Amino acid sequence: MQSAAKNVTAYLDEVPADRKAALVKLRDLYRTTLKGFEEAMRYGGPCYLRNGQVEVGFASQKNFIGLYFIRLDVLNAHRDLLKAKGVSLGKSCIRYSKPEKIDFKVVEMLLKAARKSTGVICG
Repeated sequence: MQSAAKNVTAYLDEVPADRKAALVKLRDLYRTTLKGFEEAMRYGGPCYLRNGQVEVGFASQKNFIGLYFIRLDVLNAHRDLLKAKGVSLGKSCIRYSKPEKIDFKVVEMLLKAARKSTGVICG
């Protein structure tokens, strides 16, 4: 969902009730793991920036919860693992059809990889 919310707290107040707990947990995980990143709203959803550049984000979309990893090396390095878990993938997006399908341990692993990455930003 594209949101006009001014901050992530307001965004989370707008999300469907059945997704809110998972999205709050994602936010907490992103904030804890991505030390040195700035939280902001960009492209209608929560994003995390380093040196002014969006690198990761998440959003409640119409049919899924999307996690976005803008540095290509991060998602590509974990693509086989995610496919083995039956997760739908795009070029820089992980799509979870239901909140209960989110594997927070895997998300944490991806966030740690994103924190270390200096790879190419997806264009």
